[in-house]
Amino acid sequence: MTILITNIKELLQIRNEPLSYVAGKAMKKLPTLKNAYVLIDNDTIVDFGNMSEAEGIEADEIIDAEGKLVLPAWCDSHTHIVYAGNREQEFVDRITGLSYEDIAKRGGGILNSAEQLRQTSEDDLYHQSVKRIKEVMHLGTGAIEIKSGYGLDTDSELKMLRVIKRINVDFPLKVRPTFLGAHALPLEYKSNKVGYIDLIVDEMLPKIKAENLARYIDVFCEKGYFDLKDTDKLLTAARSHGLIPKIHVNQFNILGGVALGVKHKALSVDHLEELDDNDIDALKNSSTMPVALPGCSYFLGIPYTPARKIIDAGLPLALATDFNPGSSPSGNMNFIVSAACIKMKMTPEEAINAATINGAYAMGIEKSYGSITKGKRANLIITKPIPSYNYLPYAFGNNHIDSVIINGERI
Repeated sequence: MTILITNIKELLQIRNEPLSYVAGKAMKKLPTLKNAYVLIDNDTIVDFGNMSEAEGIEADEIIDAEGKLVLPAWCDSHTHIVYAGNREQEFVDRITGLSYEDIAKRGGGILNSAEQLRQTSEDDLYHQSVKRIKEVMHLGTGAIEIKSGYGLDTDSELKMLRVIKRINVDFPLKVRPTFLGAHALPLEYKSNKVGYIDLIVDEMLPKIKAENLARYIDVFCEKGYFDLKDTDKLLTAARSHGLIPKIHVNQFNILGGVALGVKHKALSVDHLEELDDNDIDALKNSSTMPVALPGCSYFLGIPYTPARKIIDAGLPLALATDFNPGSSPSGNMNFIVSAACIKMKMTPEEAINAATINGAYAMGIEKSYGSITKGKRANLIITKPIPSYNYLPYAFGNNHIDSVIINGERI
């Protein structure tokens, strides 16, 4: 099946040479081509160029994109999209004055989600999660990382990871699975953190490896959850099972987790709402991608990741939704790009780079996703007629997507 998209007003994120990510001043540059075409063969971008060069190209399907923009589908590198139920009451509790930490201390938060998930069958969990997967695909997400972490016991964590594996098989978008057993202490281990860490190391990790259920390991490195010593032990153990680190750090406190992540060659360090010069220095000359989650900052009313400080230091930055039931109940990457511009003072070029090529790097899939490049997967967003790409973050309340192509399939 071949698809030819013609008369594209502007084709965004074109990269002729292989590129892992963009950083610093380079993030302000978004290569584009006006009056363009793209040719897709099955699941692959095989050609693109100016319409003056398109004469004679034949295809099974032709899409006229006159007045429309085409860009790579979003790469959402941090989500918890597989979960059961919701936490709408906690939303009201925060409005009336309780903090995220207050809710967690009284058994809400992650433990609330864990209780609901444990009582939910694998099939029910799958069907609840599939509804959200379909929604984010229609919103332009073509690649997604999904974490476990709402099970907090061996059977429930494995259940989550099996659901993630089913989604990867059943849907065309790219799925990267992450094991986040160290998301919180379950009630049965409230006074025995060492015992729970031993359970993760001695029981969960071997079973995950045996079933090939995860590619990454994540840890919530934060006060009241898992400290540096805990995180170091978990990441070290996970390495022996072939899992690559991706960790939650600096959401509420600066503990030194960024430097620890770099030491363990973490693919990404995520959140970073709190950041100091030591963290910036640790990230310099590393292969670790900083990831900002502005949806979480918006929903919880906490500081936003200091994007300008990161980018102006010459570092890269990726954007992701943190889609989860408690602190960021939305998988809309279009909103994330807009919030990054409005609240984090990123330029539209920086935000689009952060949500495409840099997001792909934060999932380890940059060789096949994240840009309009010959040989990469055909994951594309076709917008409605809009004035320019600046309009995408500017008119944040509207859906600007006309259609989405994922893995060469029109969604």
